[in-house]
Amino acid sequence: MLVHIFSLAASSGVGAGLGIGIGGGLGAVGAGVGIGIIFGKVIESVTRQPEMRDEITSIQWLGFALTEAVFFYGLVAGLLSYVLK
Repeated sequence: MLVHIFSLAASSGVGAGLGIGIGGGLGAVGAGVGIGIIFGKVIESVTRQPEMRDEITSIQWLGFALTEAVFFYGLVAGLLSYVLK
């Protein structure tokens, strides 16, 4: 049944749109979870060692940037599956 649905989607051109939706959606979910974990750990770290706040904050921004880069990789992969159908 599932194979039939995928073959129907591929023959109708829906598969390309499905790829961009899944790529963008999973990238957004992953980025949201990653940023939540980073933010929680930063709060935990600053409460344990308040004197390290500046260094922890700079590492936090690096973590945010790398997490958002993963989202854009997912989005680009979805776009490529849409274009290269």
